[in-house]
Amino acid sequence: MTPRLRCLVSLVVATAACTELDPDQPPDDTDQVAQAVTTTAFTATYTGQGNGSTACNTTFNISGQEPTTAGTFPVFIYTIGTGETFTNASATAAVAAMASRGFVAATVAYNSGSFSGCTAIAGKARCIFTGGTATSALARLCARPKADCSKGVVAGGFSQGAVIATLANNFDPRVQAAWGMGDGVQYSIFNLTSCMGNGNRTLPSSRLRVVDGEKDQFIGPNANNVRSQMLSLTGLSCGTATSCLQSNGSGWLIVTNGQVGDGSADHCYMRRTGDCGGSQNSLDAGWQTGGNPWQLNANLAWLQSFTTP
Repeated sequence: MTPRLRCLVSLVVATAACTELDPDQPPDDTDQVAQAVTTTAFTATYTGQGNGSTACNTTFNISGQEPTTAGTFPVFIYTIGTGETFTNASATAAVAAMASRGFVAATVAYNSGSFSGCTAIAGKARCIFTGGTATSALARLCARPKADCSKGVVAGGFSQGAVIATLANNFDPRVQAAWGMGDGVQYSIFNLTSCMGNGNRTLPSSRLRVVDGEKDQFIGPNANNVRSQMLSLTGLSCGTATSCLQSNGSGWLIVTNGQVGDGSADHCYMRRTGDCGGSQNSLDAGWQTGGNPWQLNANLAWLQSFTTP
């Protein structure tokens, strides 16, 4: 098997085995943890893009949590990486944390078993985020009694799911911001610059926050290559720095090996150990509970800053 083909095969399977705000207004405190609210779980379905199809023609599951307190709330959607289970530990942690912050929050299944180019991945994003289509995931969530999508929709995801989150605003302008882990413009042989590059999508880079590992085997595999991809994705260059966050918290971060528990900040740095070969249901303790800018809570607080309570 050639190195190029080996990398392609790895990309397909690794993650499974393995008030209206000014756009430039920074969040009050990216390390804040909002006052938790009591939540309850729910499930639903939507019609997504089927395997080998360009149409929204297949039923997929939605798993979510929402506040039990009175009122209506903004919406958060999380999309998993290639081959992952849509209710894995990182998805569930993000959904639970956003629900406790006062969101109707959900992780959605999609045809995540394969990775492809812009047309295929954008098709998946279209079926999830086209709010004007009653069968989309976003429409299903916005229709919930507790949801008020006029208060804002925010998206987050990992790997292929990060690409989907970054493209979400293409299909509904209510998507205010996106956070991507393992986000980029080039995955192995798949060049996504035409749809993901800075200026080539409707979401401005001032509403995008990207967090990648320094030894990401698909985006990197070294920090210099990661920086190059982030420049293409966001238009932001910060020399040899590992942080290029802007005044409003958008921009990019590189997670270093020394910041994660197993000393290996690869594509799946949020996993406790084993890189992308480790369990998707065992999380790096710092990522899950810490307050540093690359960790879960800070990124969710940043997304929250673009919505109305």
